Amino acid sequence: MTDEVEAVEVGDGLRLEYVRQGDPDGIPVLLLHGNTDSWRAWELLLPHLPPSIRAFAISQRGHGDSARPDHGYTMAGFAGDVSAFMDALAIDAAVVVGHSSHGLVAQRFAIDEPERTLGLVSISAPATVRDKQGIRDLVTELAAVTDPLDPNYVREFQAGTFTLPISEAFVEAVLSETLKVPAHVWRASFEGLLDEDVSPQRHRIRLPTLLLWGDEDPLVGRAEQEAMLAQIAHAALVVYPGVGHSPQWEVPERVARDLAAFVGDL
Repeated sequence: MTDEVEAVEVGDGLRLEYVRQGDPDGIPVLLLHGNTDSWRAWELLLPHLPPSIRAFAISQRGHGDSARPDHGYTMAGFAGDVSAFMDALAIDAAVVVGHSSHGLVAQRFAIDEPERTLGLVSISAPATVRDKQGIRDLVTELAAVTDPLDPNYVREFQAGTFTLPISEAFVEAVLSETLKVPAHVWRASFEGLLDEDVSPQRHRIRLPTLLLWGDEDPLVGRAEQEAMLAQIAHAALVVYPGVGHSPQWEVPERVARDLAAFVGDL
């Protein structure tokens, strides 16, 4: 079980909600959800992590019940929030885990602040989004989206992120969190992905890196994982057969086991 939801002011007063669990003296592991999710994206994974991992699941700016400013929704902005969060909680260095688009945010952080990065884990991360017409189409589509968001639109959006069955209660919880994200954050977050490409700098990542990917992922392909393997000197890839874009939802026990093994080897 996770602890109660907490909140902390970081940087220039940005309020971020988070949950934490595990040994206060354990290795810190920061869990970053993808666009439109919240800390609850890790809710199925957290119970399977060993107490030796000091886990922090964060709702990033604009998401969940964190603050929703009108700016900062870029890879560099989100990565800067990670650094400010660590400052606020006196975390010197951590393993940084990112799902989907925020696997790129985790990579941005590792590039910018290698001395604060003990290890890097990217789950279902694309190599880049600049070559994804689907993201460009989504950004165009979001120009016409207004608040409040249509629950049917949100359900259709989230339905493409997993392949294996997930409990309806958890799906409803995810949809509820996604509906909290205002239209301007949707637009800015996806536009931010197109504004920056970390791939030309990925060779600067020279720390232990784990790539986790399901081979039924409808959004991110095997070739993208191989490209990142070739660019990152100390990377390893774990493939989950029959799993879609959200392994931490579909096979949380396996993801927890692989994450714990990675952290234990640091």
